[in-house]
Amino acid sequence: ERTGVDSLAIAIGTSHGAYKFKPGQKPQLRFDILEEVTERLPGFPIVLHGSSSVPQEFVEIVNKYGGKMPDAIGIPEEMLREAAKSAVCKINIDSDLRLAMTASIRKFMAENPDVFDPRGYLKPARQAIKDMVAHKIEHVLGCNDKA
Repeated sequence: ERTGVDSLAIAIGTSHGAYKFKPGQKPQLRFDILEEVTERLPGFPIVLHGSSSVPQEFVEIVNKYGGKMPDAIGIPEEMLREAAKSAVCKINIDSDLRLAMTASIRKFMAENPDVFDPRGYLKPARQAIKDMVAHKIEHVLGCNDKA
């Protein structure tokens, strides 16, 4: 109340980008820290930055069509589901959206090398983002019907 802050981003093992963990390192979030913050600030909205899951199917498409994303690893969706059930009110997943869009564009351009009109490759890219957002809302973040 004294600070005027309306939410708090905490560090529990997330990080921005598509390379959150080293190869062979088990993805892990510090739910103990989340629990402690929740106990100390009951009901206060918590934010998780850098929480993209970096879906491997999109990493594979990017790599197949000329990209170089070795060892891209994100936060497993089951961990995000668990976080979403707590005081976490906002989970940032922008890298997943960028990855879906990039994979779609790379694939389209490789399969349609004669197309140079952005409307051709941006249409499936926008759809890839819409599909990703719908999946996250319904199956990961648990925020469907909560607008």
